[in-house]
Amino acid sequence: MRFVGVDPATETGVVALDEDGNPVLETSFRGKGKDRPGGITLEQRISLENQLFRLLLPGDQILKEGIANGNKMLITTAKIHGGLESMIVRKGLFLKEVAPTAVKKYVGVTGFKIVDGKSVRLEGEEEKKGAMSEGALKYFGYSHPNNNVVDAYIIAKICEAVYRVRQGKPLSDYPKHQQEVIDSIINPPPPKKKPRKNKTENTNQRRGKPRTAGSRAQNTEQTCLF
Repeated sequence: MRFVGVDPATETGVVALDEDGNPVLETSFRGKGKDRPGGITLEQRISLENQLFRLLLPGDQILKEGIANGNKMLITTAKIHGGLESMIVRKGLFLKEVAPTAVKKYVGVTGFKIVDGKSVRLEGEEEKKGAMSEGALKYFGYSHPNNNVVDAYIIAKICEAVYRVRQGKPLSDYPKHQQEVIDSIINPPPPKKKPRKNKTENTNQRRGKPRTAGSRAQNTEQTCLF
């Protein structure tokens, strides 16, 4: 059995830990094929999916990072995530998801840094990735030159912790902020119910024109025959 963390992107990071929590697989790969500005080609996507499929083993416990809110390339990102999920299921395995904000939280990354005693927001990918690398080193003594592998390692450690707690390890053995991340995966909150809208009659009556008695204004749900 391995604990596998997957960080999906055009360059996907994958880390697998053995039963003792030691890395046995640390890799990052891209789909093979010609690059296309602003997206990923079908050829590259299939290649990316096939590479992940070949890395997975029976009995793997898998945790995948979800899609970030406000993603600027949502369609491309959704295609990548959906394809990788399909490969996991085709391998006969199951997966759980962890929110990108929870991955950051697990290693104490808040999105801010302290400068001259003031809290300042992290700017740019380099600073944000650097903060994740510092967090992995601080909490796990782990480092790797590839940022995607670092993120995948943190996800794999969350996967391991979720499994341990489900097997009876006390949640209190983990720092408070890590407890909250682990618990959010084991006991996810129920989905929020959308407020019900009051149903009103829709007609093709022009706005501002009074409706006369016995009006034959057609309801928009009726079928028009021509």
